[in-house]
Amino acid sequence: MLLDLKTLTEKETLTYPEMADAMEYLYKLQYHPVAIKFFWDEAAYDQFKADKVPGPKQTVCQIVLPSRMGDSIVKATEDNLMCGNAKTCFGFRDPSDQEVDGHVKYTDDWDLAKECLWAKPMLPKGLKGFASAPLGRTDFEPDVIFLVVDPLQAYHIMNDYIGAKRVPKLTFNHTVNSAVCGGMAYTYNEQKPNMNTMCAGSYTSGKTERGEVNVFIPGKDIAALAKQLVRRTAKYSGATMVGSGGVDFPGLDVCKQCPMVRFKDAE
Repeated sequence: MLLDLKTLTEKETLTYPEMADAMEYLYKLQYHPVAIKFFWDEAAYDQFKADKVPGPKQTVCQIVLPSRMGDSIVKATEDNLMCGNAKTCFGFRDPSDQEVDGHVKYTDDWDLAKECLWAKPMLPKGLKGFASAPLGRTDFEPDVIFLVVDPLQAYHIMNDYIGAKRVPKLTFNHTVNSAVCGGMAYTYNEQKPNMNTMCAGSYTSGKTERGEVNVFIPGKDIAALAKQLVRRTAKYSGATMVGSGGVDFPGLDVCKQCPMVRFKDAE
């Protein structure tokens, strides 16, 4: 894909497909950014058109796979969830002592495990369902944008968020065994970006063996982030900030300042 950067910089607003194209091409993403929508109205959920619904019960990480690694729009309800952590983080149930028992392996202390469980981000009660779509196919206002990226891609994304929103720093929220479901809930509740490692469930949810991390951006901020990426890339002639910056590939990190790694124009 060849990106028409000049045209994008001249546009006052970008469409979701244009945002997706810019992010995937300039950050060199391996997976699609995923738009997440939460439904608090059952009729709205029922009327939402999706390509796929889960067959057997699955984790949230697995349910969004067709959007992240394919081109499908997916929707699901509590009945589709296998993951107890997601049921708690999505507000489908209250934390319980029985659930604490499954967290003791992380702390070796029951009381601390209970604190860890109750510290997880949790959506308000009353969620009727949720949907995911590749950002490039999104025709709704997303609540959260979810990305699985390598650490250097995450570095560029978060720096562009700082530039777009004019904030000097970002802090992130890590909780036990709730990376994707808790990450989505945190970003929805706080309207702040988040970044965390894989948890046991998200690590095994498909193609995360390259050391990827989870990134979450408030849906209302994705347009500003994409516009910052486009504007900055056009100004510096490349998306990367690593080293001297201004080259195409985020993560060209060979031997910073090494005098032997230099190139000259061919004759």
